[in-house]
Amino acid sequence: MAGQTILLVEDDPDAVAALRAVLEAGGYRLVCVPDSRRALASIGDVEPDLIILDIMLESETAGFELAYHLRNPAAQAPYARFARLPILVLTGMAQVRQMDFSPRTNVSFLPVDAYLEKPVAPAVLLGRVAALLRTGHREEE
Repeated sequence: MAGQTILLVEDDPDAVAALRAVLEAGGYRLVCVPDSRRALASIGDVEPDLIILDIMLESETAGFELAYHLRNPAAQAPYARFARLPILVLTGMAQVRQMDFSPRTNVSFLPVDAYLEKPVAPAVLLGRVAALLRTGHREEE
């Protein structure tokens, strides 16, 4: 549904510009942060409906670590209220590191709801975002 807020965690300014153009044209409100530390610091203020997350941020594993923090459902966990927030990984990791991940096959290793490889066609991105916002949880791929 248009008008919802997406927290984009992406450190590449060119990718941010391209994603901003696509997502804002799709009617979404976009809040961008360049690293996992700022994502955690701002998530409570932003109250996003969805997170789009790059994997390789300030380190090659920062995106994984952020997903683990957010997926910790323990009541005492600092981000427990976001444990069911849809997370879409959008990364070029397979190209850079020849690693292939899928939430369907690697859910314990990559605790997110959907995975797209960069570059992604705008229609594919918008379709996946709409599906995740509609269902609010993991998609079958």
